[in-house]
Amino acid sequence: MSRFANLADKPKASPKSQPQSAAPGLEDAQTETATHAAPQRSNSRTGRKAIAGYFSLEMSLAMHVCARKHGLSLQELMAEAFDDVLRKYGQSPVGY
Repeated sequence: MSRFANLADKPKASPKSQPQSAAPGLEDAQTETATHAAPQRSNSRTGRKAIAGYFSLEMSLAMHVCARKHGLSLQELMAEAFDDVLRKYGQSPVGY
């Protein structure tokens, strides 16, 4: 089963099916707040920055298997690897 299988069950909203207001640009405050609200972020992401890279499928699988084998999340395993790289190049490890 695909991890996106539940998305296929949801009806897609078409732009033509949305009602047009009598005065374009004059939306009520409730609609404005609902459509333009900032997305909620998890507390675990507060004060953190994403670091991304593209790797082979083999590397991805190996990292996921290693993390599972040692009871770690992929993020924890990557943080450990980044700390090892920093030590290798004479930098102080930052930690997770």
